[in-house]
Amino acid sequence: MRRDQERDQCRSARVDPGADRFPSGLYDAVLLDRDGTLVEDVPYNGDPEKVRPVPGAREALDRLRAAGLRLAVVTNQSGLARGCFTAHDLRLVNARVEELLGPFDHWAICPHAEADGCACRKPAPGLVHEAATALGTTPTRCVLIGDIGADTAAAAAAGAAAIMVPTPATRAAEVAAAPTVAADLPDAVGIVLARMRLTAAPQPVRRSRRGTVLVVRSDAAGDVLVTGPGIRAVAAGAQRVVLLCGPRGRAAAELLPGVDEIIEAPLPWIDAPAPPVDPGAVRALTDRLAAVRAGEAVVFTSFHQSALPLALLLRLAGVPRISAISDDYPGSLLDVRHRVPAGVPEPERALSLAAAAGFALPDHDEPALRIRTDRLPAPAAGAGARGYVVLHPGSSVETRACPEELAARVVRVLGAAGYRVVVTGGPDERELTARVAAAGGVDLGGRTGLDELAAVIAGAGALVVGNTGPAHLAAALGVPVVSLFAPTVPFGQWGPYRVPTVRLGDAGAPCRDTRATACPVPGHPCLSAVEPGRVLEALRLLGVPAPVAGGVAG
Repeated sequence: MRRDQERDQCRSARVDPGADRFPSGLYDAVLLDRDGTLVEDVPYNGDPEKVRPVPGAREALDRLRAAGLRLAVVTNQSGLARGCFTAHDLRLVNARVEELLGPFDHWAICPHAEADGCACRKPAPGLVHEAATALGTTPTRCVLIGDIGADTAAAAAAGAAAIMVPTPATRAAEVAAAPTVAADLPDAVGIVLARMRLTAAPQPVRRSRRGTVLVVRSDAAGDVLVTGPGIRAVAAGAQRVVLLCGPRGRAAAELLPGVDEIIEAPLPWIDAPAPPVDPGAVRALTDRLAAVRAGEAVVFTSFHQSALPLALLLRLAGVPRISAISDDYPGSLLDVRHRVPAGVPEPERALSLAAAAGFALPDHDEPALRIRTDRLPAPAAGAGARGYVVLHPGSSVETRACPEELAARVVRVLGAAGYRVVVTGGPDERELTARVAAAGGVDLGGRTGLDELAAVIAGAGALVVGNTGPAHLAAALGVPVVSLFAPTVPFGQWGPYRVPTVRLGDAGAPCRDTRATACPVPGHPCLSAVEPGRVLEALRLLGVPAPVAGGVAG
């Protein structure tokens, strides 16, 4: 049902066919699987007469071309290695595809069989890297459309976005694990263009703004981090940015680029556990917000939160212009009432609100997560060889943590394979990290604040973690993530953003989309069934070699 709603809302958000070209830094290129996505899947086809486009393919591709996006085909063709057809036959088939569907800017083809162990056969990311390079861009500025899990996995391992268009041959588990699912190719194209439109400012961005803009993002550190691109967009058009955040997000707020001042205050309608409503504290917060003398405010929230209680306080504080996302009727509380389709990644959700308020990232700024590495303790972020893997087993939310027994087994398996494993956790997780690290890791539990944790992650080859704040910290640092992702929240919204990632875990588990904070199924089966060897395979897929000797930051 959620995917159907996402598809319907994204379709309704599309612009008219003649207005698909618009400025956006979101994507430069669309990569497409061939068989089953562009044309009907004929196993090991070497006959151009058997090429039949899927319905609506030519019109959909022409929309992408008209929007200024470059197109490439990324396709496994093991039939070459198996001797089912020749290289000449393959060229004839591909030429027929272009005759029917129009030209592509690049063809990235893997000619190997699965047993060859190449780096290009999907789900390996080699074809995605090749296509991005050939198109003059990077994987993070590409979206891949395909019909099976190998397609979406290859995109994720390269840091690209992905949309799955299932066919009757697609396995249910692959559909469940996909970040976004479309009904057909035209629908997938509609989603791509809708997301580009959402993050593009609908009017010329004003380069000269009233002095101070108040931005708001309460909740935990990870929530603050995923809002970073939206806050940077605001900062690009403001003389001064003041960020209102909650106690749990303060450390992350300190690391965000573009923030000049921070106001910390718990909000009873956001924070969990919720503090009681204290009239005196509410009056004090209203007075503090009035003292900012902001010319406008942009209230960022997650998809399940309401901006309206704070909007009322901002009105009482005299803020003349307020922008927020609100499905509920806001009355006179909002000047810009923005709506976003379900399923949009949280960083893009924030960017879309900034765009609706008239703010956009400058051309040189990628719409990715980012932190201020100049504020990290020595050794500097990224300094030296990445000589270890970080495992962060805990989480403030029980359902999103890595089961302790699995974490300990991962430490043993990675250690046996030559990896040095550093185990991290907060002050209240010292006993957990000690037990996990006893399997052969280095225990840093309780010894790092958020900035020190960032420095440790910055020096790592990869982070192994559940869907919790450090995953977003790794994304902001460009460190690959092995994501032990419990499906209580949608992966497409909350997975590591624009960073090479491998997702592990049962995406179709009974806890799916429940937003449960306590595991509703005994034994945490969505993650406990993951074999540690899968983590080892994920590191190899991400190109993270067993390290040489080296020190650990912190």
